[in-house]
Amino acid sequence: MVARAPRKRMYRTMQGRMVDIEKLRAANESVQAVGNMNVNARGDIVGPGGSIVTKKEAVIQKYYEQPKGMVSDTPTKGKSIPAVKSEPVKQTVQKMTPVAAKPAPKKTVAPQPKKVEPAPAPKVEPVPEAKPVEVFKPKTESKAKKGIDAALDGLE
Repeated sequence: MVARAPRKRMYRTMQGRMVDIEKLRAANESVQAVGNMNVNARGDIVGPGGSIVTKKEAVIQKYYEQPKGMVSDTPTKGKSIPAVKSEPVKQTVQKMTPVAAKPAPKKTVAPQPKKVEPAPAPKVEPVPEAKPVEVFKPKTESKAKKGIDAALDGLE
């Protein structure tokens, strides 16, 4: 079989221009990425002034070298967890110093509310007679047509 060349990812912008994203990425590999991770677009760790501190390959190698937890095939319900042996902790006893008794708080008497005399009843004025409510009458449309309806009336 013959291997095909990878297809270029070309995108059309809103203005109709064609952009090659892979070419754009390759041109800006050494530019510091936006954010607070201090890496460039390629993934290298960048120091002050844009100098490369750690290459991407070293970062990936360090990640895969770190040991992960060992996974067992047996379910955890059947396993018993061994007790962790540790040295007994010596308990220290602290001596407590006696504290002088606090004097009892003074009782304060709440002030009595002032007596308020009831206000005289307001005078009631007679209500004027209500006007009769007018009944709603819908508008009647006139038979004569106006505007565009009159102009289009004869055309069909």
